[in-house]
Amino acid sequence: MSALLTLCVVLLPLATPGRGARQWEPCTDLRPLDVLAEAVPPDGSAVGVRVMQVQGARGLQLSAAAPRALSFPASRIFFRCDLFPEEFSIVVTLKVPSLPPKKNEYLLAVVAEERDSLLLGLRYSPTQLHFLFLSEDGAGAWQTRVSFRSPALVDGQWHVLVLAVSEGSFSLTTDCGPAVDIMADMPFPATLSVRGARFFIGSRRRTKGRFTGLVRQLVLLPGSDATPRLCPCVNPELAVLSIPAILRGLTGEPEDNEVLKYPYETNMKVTLGPRPPCTKVEDAQFWFDASRKGLYLCVGSEWVSVLAAKEKLDYVEEHQSLFTNSETLGIEVFVIPEAGLFVATANRKTTSAIYKWTDGKFASYQNIPTHQAQSWRHFTIGKKIFLAVANFEPNEKGQEFSVIYKWSQRRLRFTPYQRVPTHSARDWEAFEVAGEHFLAVANHREGDNHNINSVIYKWNPGTRLFEANQTIATSGAYDWEFFTVGPYAFLAVANAFNGTSTRLQSHLYVRLDGSFQLFQSFLTFGAADWEVFHIGERVFLAVANSHRYDVEMRVQNDSYVINSVIYELNVTAQTFVRFQEIRTCSALDWEFFSVGEDYFLVVANSFDGNTFSVNSIIYRWQGYEGFVAVHSLPTFGCRDWEAFRTAAGSFLVYSSAKEPLSRVLKLRTG
Repeated sequence: MSALLTLCVVLLPLATPGRGARQWEPCTDLRPLDVLAEAVPPDGSAVGVRVMQVQGARGLQLSAAAPRALSFPASRIFFRCDLFPEEFSIVVTLKVPSLPPKKNEYLLAVVAEERDSLLLGLRYSPTQLHFLFLSEDGAGAWQTRVSFRSPALVDGQWHVLVLAVSEGSFSLTTDCGPAVDIMADMPFPATLSVRGARFFIGSRRRTKGRFTGLVRQLVLLPGSDATPRLCPCVNPELAVLSIPAILRGLTGEPEDNEVLKYPYETNMKVTLGPRPPCTKVEDAQFWFDASRKGLYLCVGSEWVSVLAAKEKLDYVEEHQSLFTNSETLGIEVFVIPEAGLFVATANRKTTSAIYKWTDGKFASYQNIPTHQAQSWRHFTIGKKIFLAVANFEPNEKGQEFSVIYKWSQRRLRFTPYQRVPTHSARDWEAFEVAGEHFLAVANHREGDNHNINSVIYKWNPGTRLFEANQTIATSGAYDWEFFTVGPYAFLAVANAFNGTSTRLQSHLYVRLDGSFQLFQSFLTFGAADWEVFHIGERVFLAVANSHRYDVEMRVQNDSYVINSVIYELNVTAQTFVRFQEIRTCSALDWEFFSVGEDYFLVVANSFDGNTFSVNSIIYRWQGYEGFVAVHSLPTFGCRDWEAFRTAAGSFLVYSSAKEPLSRVLKLRTG
């Protein structure tokens, strides 16, 4: 227990009005707490939640089937002690439809889950806004309600409400207008405990009373009235204190260094016929081009394509030669909200690099010391953004470890967060199962021993560190691949070498009873990568076989030209069955991507037994025919492929393990 929390508990009686002169101390930082952002995943993928754009602003619409979709434990923001602030403001931006008489809907509820008791709530009816809270004394507990009449909410327009609570005073401001003040007989309690409580947005933990409108902003500001921080405002109906990333920005021109991150729906007007003008009057309006079957959005002064019904890949052209610090063994493309699009290169020498997409190309952004880095893995936990590197060699002191870096919002750089002991690490895989976060490392060898354990680490919310959770025996492990099928979580390992042969079993594990257990084994040859992908309801798993070798067999040049295999899940048999074999040249990576309605696989061919100058191939899904080669791409020692999309189009980037040069390719479509 921290010193501050201990002080909060010991001096609790002195914090009660009339029992001492000590000033009230907050249980949270006195800063805006974005309650909505706490409950919404960074990508907005919460079950039962849709992003809607109406009247030029985005909001969240909740599903009746998921009253618990937006919720989180109170301990996430009340981490110093368990008392709700005695003075605070709640800021809400919402748009609600007209309600039938006597209908009430909850905007916010804080519920003690064990006894299902409402500690604090904010709800509205057609004529009133109600603030509810639990009051207690020696005689027992009861619910107090403070009601504001005619808040003018149910008119189908956006509104910003600020409820300010201070001692016995309750104040409501609507759209920066005059405040309505109420002096209640029962003040808000100074010692309202939220231990074991949970915040619910848009419900009171039940389907009944669910919020049916759109919510854009829900912020708790401890210790002060938020009104001066919002008002006056040019657009008071949409004044912003803090909103989640997926809702930020009115309709406007997307920045060139960002992908279209957050899908949303809109009820905007659609114009048919020839191309109409795109001016400020038409901003945020759609135009459907019937001749080309394309849908366009007016952004600024240009029509931006948002849907091309039959976009097809015509050809691939070089877009950028990306000179790297040294040979690159792996690449990772990722997006950081509000910061942009990045690529991290795992370089053979002592420095790896991060590049940022700027003016349509990747530019140097940050250098990070590494030790023959093999790969990077980007992942998030709540609002925390991480980047883990797999180091293959020990450092100058002979210490062997890989490093997890954390994104600093203040410095806009990645900084070291946790060192993890590894053994010639090849790959990290980050995944989430039932709300718990994991990292799996592929340990390749320890000294000359390739038959060692790889480790799955689990995030401990208490220590905020990854801790060893399970070990799995592997043989020259090269890659982990996580995926889910229905309620089941799977983890596949690519075993490359057991010390004498590359002909060995790679394994697929399924998570049962809190651990990963063997599900299926596959005969592989120097397996370097697994790639899982879905086409419709079908689930596929592709392995990249790199080399056929045995110590008792004389090495032959054609041992690198072997088949890689695509497996398909047979749901009836509950097993993956061989679907297609593809001839590859020491394949080290598969990457699945789509363009329009077409699906593609690109393979990283690295060596044919004679030269590293071999073509990598793009295969297109042809249904019954499987994947058919459609594009041949000259590469040199190709090690890794990544596909990504920006506002400027679709791209591929590949790394070379034999020269300090990676290449960005643009997919030209028609």
